[in-house]
Amino acid sequence: MTIPSPCFVLEEERLRANLSLLRGVQEQAGCKIILALKGFALFPTFPIVREYLPGTTSSSLYEARLGHEDFGGEVHACAPVYLPQEMPELLGYVSHITFNSLSQWSRYRSLIEAEQGRVSPALRINPEHSEVATDLYNPGAPGSRLGVSIEELSDGLPEGIEGLHFHSLCECGADALERTLATFEQNFGHLLQQVSWLNLGGGHLITREGYDVDLLVRLIRDLRTKYDVSILLEPGAAIAWRAGYLTATVLDRVERRGIKTLMLDVSFSAHMPDCLEMPYKPTVRSARDPAPDEQGWRLGGMTCLAGDWLGDYVFETEPQIGDPIIFEDMMHYTLVKTTMFNGVAHPAICMRDAEDNIRLVREFGYADYRSRMG
Repeated sequence: MTIPSPCFVLEEERLRANLSLLRGVQEQAGCKIILALKGFALFPTFPIVREYLPGTTSSSLYEARLGHEDFGGEVHACAPVYLPQEMPELLGYVSHITFNSLSQWSRYRSLIEAEQGRVSPALRINPEHSEVATDLYNPGAPGSRLGVSIEELSDGLPEGIEGLHFHSLCECGADALERTLATFEQNFGHLLQQVSWLNLGGGHLITREGYDVDLLVRLIRDLRTKYDVSILLEPGAAIAWRAGYLTATVLDRVERRGIKTLMLDVSFSAHMPDCLEMPYKPTVRSARDPAPDEQGWRLGGMTCLAGDWLGDYVFETEPQIGDPIIFEDMMHYTLVKTTMFNGVAHPAICMRDAEDNIRLVREFGYADYRSRMG
């Protein structure tokens, strides 16, 4: 079939390559790696992911339900706060749950105890160590609302807590984890004697080229040996890292006051929000950054937001109306963050298998937009 435009395209062969590497880490280190649905929730791929990973982690009731019904295995939950009216249903889906504060644990402790050991509770702690430069994605920023501080645990862990959880990285290497663990052990290491499992959170970009897998394996083995705890990781980006792209089409070319812009049938605001929030500049196939004396093309999104554009790119061949523009590495986080702002057409979703066969997973229409408003 012909891939529609715009369209997110998942490449199965690349997804399996990532998952195979992660399975190797699990086997070598003796840990579990689970899928963080906040980073990748394309459930038609779950039969593939299930072959390599034992479960999922969620940050909401709906993610937990998706993990329970469509993935199976272990279902972990970790949210900054839980809604009282949702907690009974949430507990029906999860096997592990992490609380962001002592007050949340106190509020829901009786419900956990009523599960008679079926749900294992943990506390999220804040190691107060930063490895992330952008505060929007930095859980360790000063005054962060995420994670219990060591000062709050001067009397040890509350009775009933079985695990500890920290999440302080974002697309980081194993060296960042090593530095974080040094601070974590100094502040919280003594509490590991009171728990049976430790979740090292997400942000481990294990499948990125150059990631020090051997160091990661050694760090996990050392933790298991030293503290006799089970170790989990829940990377978001690493699962679908470079496992798919977003294809778009040039609809128009405009030049004003010396600035050249390609107008596309996608939106950075609605379909690639991290490009504006982080911000970061995605790789575009057959394009590069301009040299200091070169003029490139801006890429303009299709919404009315004035800032819905990225620049600048120099293309191998001068782009014309009707030409494709392919944004690389758009499976992790991008797909789950899309909106229908301005009522713009949402990109379709396709999957490409190892034999280069294309399957249309989903197309979106007016009914999808309208149903969100009433």
